[in-house]
Amino acid sequence: MNKILVVDDNQAVLNFLNIFLLQTEKYHIKTLQDSTQTFNLLDSGKYDLLLLDMDMPNVTGLDILKHITENKINITTIVLTGVEDIDLAISAMKLGTYDYMLKPIEEERLIKTIDSALEKRKFELNESSITQRLSLDTLAYKDVFENIITNDEKMVKIFHYVEKFAITDNSVLIWGESGSGKELIAQAIHKISNRRNKKFVAVNAGAFAQELFSSEFFGHEKGAFTGASSDKIGFIEDANGGTLFLDEIGELSLPIQVKLLRVLQEEEFYRLGSIKNIKVDVRIIAATSKNLFEEIKKGNFRKDLFFRLNINSINLPPLRERKGDIELLADYFLKMFNEKYKKNVEKISSQVLNCFKGYSFPGNVRELMNLINSAIIVENSNELHKKSLPNYFLENNNSYSELDREIIPQSLEEMEKNHIKNVLEFTNKNRSKAAEILHISRVNLISKIKKYKIEK
Repeated sequence: MNKILVVDDNQAVLNFLNIFLLQTEKYHIKTLQDSTQTFNLLDSGKYDLLLLDMDMPNVTGLDILKHITENKINITTIVLTGVEDIDLAISAMKLGTYDYMLKPIEEERLIKTIDSALEKRKFELNESSITQRLSLDTLAYKDVFENIITNDEKMVKIFHYVEKFAITDNSVLIWGESGSGKELIAQAIHKISNRRNKKFVAVNAGAFAQELFSSEFFGHEKGAFTGASSDKIGFIEDANGGTLFLDEIGELSLPIQVKLLRVLQEEEFYRLGSIKNIKVDVRIIAATSKNLFEEIKKGNFRKDLFFRLNINSINLPPLRERKGDIELLADYFLKMFNEKYKKNVEKISSQVLNCFKGYSFPGNVRELMNLINSAIIVENSNELHKKSLPNYFLENNNSYSELDREIIPQSLEEMEKNHIKNVLEFTNKNRSKAAEILHISRVNLISKIKKYKIEK
């Protein structure tokens, strides 16, 4: 049985939790009213889970959380508090708290949270064995990760975590900068999961105007608003039975967050314009490039939604922390775009590779892909040279010589104009194809053609 330590200065709360948790016959319980004794009990290493009050005399809950962190004590913590304090909640989360629950405690939710926390702990205890066998060859679902090009140890470790997370139905929160591959990880989770034969629906929460998102996300009934000429199912209903990937979750408005929380808690929702609740069975995988701790502190993100989403957490490293993958990825993209554009650029010059390795890649893997995409179009030899790289990249790279620097146009407008001309020449003046390559709309491209007076 798992051993649970409960620390609270209110004896009535201790009595209730002791009786309630013992009735489940799943845990060994130790209650403690005097928080000054907590350190010795934690240092013994006998406990798997800590239920912790925050507002206590002498030694506070925050003091105890800091002690756990500083002494690297292997215990999972759930905070139970009667004080709704955003700053305190943020501090607790940063110190590794699994969940933060307000009193009075909902009994059913507490049991679910404890079981989920213990399940996560069990997985984390296997981390040492995972590290010892860290290899792409030892993945049980190696083919699922074939589109994620890497030899980086941190990424391979994440793949092993993904295999473990995927077989549960828990929500997953993926942290990572834009372009770091969050959707690829979400797809891998879905492909391994028991939902793999159902739909994977990907939605970028930042791509919709907030006033339209509710209708797109939950669907609407005929006549719900002007222009709603028929019933429409939303993303959540479309993903029923499968997986819904919500990218840039930090962009959701607070009203939408409340509705999403209901989906997670009650597994139901309402279409816009309807009073009939619809049951739904969907797994939520969320991703963010924002610091959600700061968003919670600013009042832009609900902490209860955060805890519901962050049952399992994955932190993707940016490309600048995966320097060993840069050449591997560059070669992969070179082959991919050679095939796409029917080119024969056989290799990447050492000068270009040095430029790549000396660059911070704020756009991560996606930026590297776009660089190769752009450069291979204008390269006329069988080797990718620096002259074919976009000028914005060379301007912001420290790995080229003063001679190179002298011949690079200094005007951003001139750089953009020349690049658009090169792409239009490559596509034989096909504006739709050029817009696709440039990752801008056709309307935007036409506007720039007029602006720069580029000949048709």
